[in-house]
Amino acid sequence: MSVEERLRDVKARIGKAERLSKRPVGSVALVAVSKTFDGEDIRPVIAAGQRVFGENRVQESQGKWPELKAETPDVELHLIGPLQSNKAADAVALFDVIETVDREKIARALADEIKRQGKAPKLYVQVNTGLEPQKAGIEPKQTVAFVELCRRELGLSIEGLMCIPPAEENPGPHFALLAKLAKECGVEKLSMGMSGDFETAVEFGATSVRVGSAIFGSR
Repeated sequence: MSVEERLRDVKARIGKAERLSKRPVGSVALVAVSKTFDGEDIRPVIAAGQRVFGENRVQESQGKWPELKAETPDVELHLIGPLQSNKAADAVALFDVIETVDREKIARALADEIKRQGKAPKLYVQVNTGLEPQKAGIEPKQTVAFVELCRRELGLSIEGLMCIPPAEENPGPHFALLAKLAKECGVEKLSMGMSGDFETAVEFGATSVRVGSAIFGSR
């Protein structure tokens, strides 16, 4: 299958999952995860109509996305990998959405840069639903208080939550937990689901799914 055919297939599967979940078709956004792929691999996906992309690393993104965004200004770029505080300025400058706000130090660095640059990317808080020590994300029981801190003390507009369930576990309970936390926090966006489980994520209320290998192939 070509990359265009794989993109169509993923979009069709999202549409089917929306219908089965009795959700409006088109209510779930597809974030095409282009990490480790270069501009020549990404351009055919843009040409096929995809406009939302996800990247894991700020530095890698700086090497390809300024040119791609200049060519296609309506592309929306999401940071879906861990953010270091020393990269906050670069992240605010380049990304339209930062999905991995996961600790106070990062939140403060982003608040400072948003004020300095006068540019405010949309922000999601990453939740470590599986309490995995090797994985980024705030603990579920701390999520509501952390979102309040970001809003009240730092003036950040948090619009969603994001999670990456443990690879070896059933993702459903993790997606359900994230949806419950989103209601408690008063946020509407839920970034959850990847190539292996995005249909399940749609069933549990995802507003965006992050799909890489099912579109771009193996890296």
